[in-house]
Amino acid sequence: MLIAAVRVRRLAAQLSKAAMSTNNQGSSSPPAVSGDAPTAAILIIGDEILKGHTVDTNSTFLTQALRKLGVSVQRITVIPDVHEVIAKEVVVLSSQYTHLITSGGVGPTHDDITLESIAAAFQEEVYRHPELAQLVEEFFGVTDNDSPAMKLAMVPRSAKLNYGTDPQTGKQLRYPVVSVRNVYVFPGTPSFMEMAFTGLEHLFASSGTKFHSREVFVDAEETEIAPVLTKLQASWGRRVALGSYPDWLSNYSKVRLVLDSDSQEEVDKARAQLVDQLPKGSVVSLVKDPVSVAPAEVYKLASNGTTFGEKVKCALKTIETMLDQYSTEQVCVGFNGGKDCTALLHLYYSTLKRRYPDGKDKVKALYIRNVSPFPEMERFLQDTTKKYDLELISVEGSIRQALNELHDKRPELKAVLMGTRRTDPYSHTLTPMCPTDPGWPEYMRVNPLLDWTYHDIWSFLRTLHVPYCILYDKGYTSLGSMDNTYRNKSLQVVDERGVTRYKPAYLLENEAEERNSRA
Repeated sequence: MLIAAVRVRRLAAQLSKAAMSTNNQGSSSPPAVSGDAPTAAILIIGDEILKGHTVDTNSTFLTQALRKLGVSVQRITVIPDVHEVIAKEVVVLSSQYTHLITSGGVGPTHDDITLESIAAAFQEEVYRHPELAQLVEEFFGVTDNDSPAMKLAMVPRSAKLNYGTDPQTGKQLRYPVVSVRNVYVFPGTPSFMEMAFTGLEHLFASSGTKFHSREVFVDAEETEIAPVLTKLQASWGRRVALGSYPDWLSNYSKVRLVLDSDSQEEVDKARAQLVDQLPKGSVVSLVKDPVSVAPAEVYKLASNGTTFGEKVKCALKTIETMLDQYSTEQVCVGFNGGKDCTALLHLYYSTLKRRYPDGKDKVKALYIRNVSPFPEMERFLQDTTKKYDLELISVEGSIRQALNELHDKRPELKAVLMGTRRTDPYSHTLTPMCPTDPGWPEYMRVNPLLDWTYHDIWSFLRTLHVPYCILYDKGYTSLGSMDNTYRNKSLQVVDERGVTRYKPAYLLENEAEERNSRA
């Protein structure tokens, strides 16, 4: 530990000279924030972040947590495990913001140098803190000053120990967070950092500041609404901040606008102005998490008394009948990312969650992968697997080959839900529940969507804001592989500038032209 102390003294001397030079040159004033909101900077320390070995989630967590506490985060900096760099950043950031929160570089190894770098920043010595030394002995069973674990007890002279409270038990956490002046030193491991910060939220809570945010979702190109945004932001000044974020993968909006202010009155007034001045019809409502509300919304749709509501009710009845005969372990849903099986998956998920609200079994999904899938489809499959928490069973080949492989790999499966409609090839004689044909692997084929139309599928998806593959918004109406799928010419339009564009699939008027995008 003597080596660390010597290194701290040398670095402190260097920083003292650097500080004098900086003072002579003058310094910039801290960035202004609305009201009297306390400010914070976040310093993420670690080579592993800069090299891409580890994804930084700590800054996101801290930013969100601090904002809820009324603290305005003004800076996030990621730096390597280098003494001079850490110390210089601490000198600069601690002087400009109310709080400086560091994450990373706390531990027993050679690259855990955050605390000694902070000591150098404030021209202090590091010493063995008796209380921390006792904790190290209790945790690691060592007393030797030269042991790696004892490095955790070496802190700057003015260090303060902050013991948090476990929000679940109300008991004091066993290990403290070290702070030096307005610098709080958190661990880099996300689970430990989050637990430590949550236990110490009272240290950062603002006495009166509260931030207010409002979102507006717009189904218009960002270039089209940019003049309105520029004009409004200029009129609001620093009272309200307006952020514009394009979303290339959303089926229901093109831009998310976020209004921020420390005044609820101001942000509500600004939102009303914004909605009023955006192009007519461009503001859309958006269900952010249609999966979590699926059971309630799907069954509500089924009981609305409309003709389509009756079709939804019949589809649910087919799925419920299947579940009366088969356990969830015996059922999988065919899912290749197309519109029909996306609607089917949402129906099946809703039925399961309504019947087994506390069920832990994952939905089993059969994915028959083609030779050359669209990258957009692969991305959609990944996103859907995560949203619905699917167990994706991937096989290749024709449907018969895939079912043979499935039979060998998963012999417990007895029924397969399929998104077949009666207008699909070879499907006019099917019934809602029918066994596979002779010579095929023995399964019960379950077809809840047999009597649905093309427009029914789109009404279901878009009414419930169910995410679907983005290719359908680019002129494709039926998806296969990249080798046999094209944009549907029935959706082709030429705009006022002479540029050829394609309307989304749900605007196809003639259902008979659905498969015109397949070779």
